[in-house]
Amino acid sequence: MFSPLLVRPPRGVVRRRLAALLTAVALLTTGVAGLATADAAVLPGPFAYVAVTGAGTVSVVDGGSTTVTSTVPVGGAPSGVTVSPDGSRVYVTDSANGTVSVIDSATRAVTATVPVGASPYAVAVTPDGSQVYVADSGDNTVSVIDAATRTVTATVGVGVHPVGVAVDPSGTQVYVTNDSDTNTLWVISTATRAVTGTVPLPAHAYGVAFAPDGTRAYVALVNGRSLAVVDTATRTVTSTVPTGIAPHGVAVSPDGSLVYVANHDGNSVSVVDAATRTTTATVPAGSGPEAVAFHPSGTRAYVTDGNAGTVTVLDTATATVASTLAVGSRPAGIAFAPPTADLGVALTATGVPGLPAGRITYTLTVTDNGPSPLTSGTVTATLPTGTTATAGSSCTAAGNRVTCTVGALAPGATATRTFTVPIGTLTVGLPYTVTAQRTASAPADPGPADDTVSRACTVITALIITCG
Repeated sequence: MFSPLLVRPPRGVVRRRLAALLTAVALLTTGVAGLATADAAVLPGPFAYVAVTGAGTVSVVDGGSTTVTSTVPVGGAPSGVTVSPDGSRVYVTDSANGTVSVIDSATRAVTATVPVGASPYAVAVTPDGSQVYVADSGDNTVSVIDAATRTVTATVGVGVHPVGVAVDPSGTQVYVTNDSDTNTLWVISTATRAVTGTVPLPAHAYGVAFAPDGTRAYVALVNGRSLAVVDTATRTVTSTVPTGIAPHGVAVSPDGSLVYVANHDGNSVSVVDAATRTTTATVPAGSGPEAVAFHPSGTRAYVTDGNAGTVTVLDTATATVASTLAVGSRPAGIAFAPPTADLGVALTATGVPGLPAGRITYTLTVTDNGPSPLTSGTVTATLPTGTTATAGSSCTAAGNRVTCTVGALAPGATATRTFTVPIGTLTVGLPYTVTAQRTASAPADPGPADDTVSRACTVITALIITCG
């Protein structure tokens, strides 16, 4: 994901941004305290994470209520931010100290600090969450972090002054921009962690983002007042779209239909129609818009206003400002946690006596504990060896397993599924234990603690069945 740079080579706007960085670092070194950590309880969400350079913190914004729910002290000068695909970790670059902070999204605490190259800015994570790519602007490199070990496993040279980085949806290649006269876009293979090519550009490059299908990449041309559209198959620029002054951040809507560009010196956001490749609207933002991120629903876009200490929330249906919220001094990068739906599984068992044989009826209750709507889910129940079941609607039985599926659920909604296990004559007097477990769901489930449940029944005779 793109993260805004605080320093660029000496051009008009660059000198102003350099002065701003020096001021921010001076404030940090003279003891300006970060905001205190607030309530860390899990709220409805989804959450956006904002790197607040001037405060040395990350502000956590609840995308449901559009409020800052907590702040996480990270120190230094946080700049870029991205979230792991499962939403469990937040990676934040510290341009002052040459590190990446790893935040546990559940506890909202820093769990690791990883040394990388000089002046790291942009940061992006692969779709499988295994690798983290960091643009080290001061070293002209990209650091590759192993997410499991939290160590740098490779350092890749990528031209001069890399400032933006994005991983394609397939997770096979990484695009890196250079804010320099090289006017190039660098391509790294995630398999080999080596440069596989470059794409000539008509101007300095800044933010970069991929279309959801990976066929195009969008690059902000910071001193070209335009957005370059790159064909990822041919690695060529196929068109440029005029934007505002000094475009920085780029974001693509979840459905790929819109591209939003934050125009830093124009105090505006350009709305680009991805199909026609034309700017359809220019929306005012706060002073010095840096980065932009879409709410997972696609209904709103959030823009960090670097000079104003605010985030401007845009209504994407009307291309108008919906609200503005204060987040702290010099907000920079912003990233939303991906949609997650915590699927809770409950199981009840009821003995049904009968002659010559009784049965046990099991009821599965599946609850979407949010914060996002459930698209689909699968729960598998494992029966005692040698037993079979008769499955109800939306369930199938095979051997000693019953698989039940659940469709779309709103947060807080539940769905029930039933199946019946007959009591065999040879198993009378033996315990029956059935275990149900969530085996698949979309979007990702962040909380495995409520995924598995077991119920035991004791069969004395076909007429005496007790279940716990």
